[in-house]
Amino acid sequence: MSAGAGPLRRLVVLRHAKSAWPEGVADHERPLAPRGRRDAPAAGRALAEADCLPDLALCSTALRARSTWELASAQWGTRPPARFEPRLYAAGAPDLLRVVHEVSPEVGTLLLVGHNPGLAELVLDLAGDGPDDALEAVRRKFPTSAVAILTWHGTGWQALTPGTALLTSVTVPRGKRQGK
Repeated sequence: MSAGAGPLRRLVVLRHAKSAWPEGVADHERPLAPRGRRDAPAAGRALAEADCLPDLALCSTALRARSTWELASAQWGTRPPARFEPRLYAAGAPDLLRVVHEVSPEVGTLLLVGHNPGLAELVLDLAGDGPDDALEAVRRKFPTSAVAILTWHGTGWQALTPGTALLTSVTVPRGKRQGK
């Protein structure tokens, strides 16, 4: 990992919460499963507790990603602006990075809400370093509701390139079932 010039920036990567598989529903329109409706708010609370709220969110247009965003961001006092980006649906790491490169340099913390395998690939591509257990966790599995936080220094998002970020944490927030 090379130290860049410019302010500290954070890329927060959130995989959508657990989705349902109703018969006859197109993949893009799949809703959250009951566990997903519990886990998405837990992801929002985890980001608030980590003092890692975004200045901007880029969210896939898939229903399960949009619902994850709505439930997670409802846990914060003020929702940051969000852009629902069709290019995030089913995107691989290179396509995700192209979208990130378009973000205004005024954004210090960016949240991506999307899908695997692209999100895990992006985290591993960008992370030049990080705790071995965090890197290994992403290599093994990046489950639904997983949150990865990458930090780096740069004057703009277009300067974020593979191997230049530090993977500072990976968590998998889970909501509690009611009555259990």
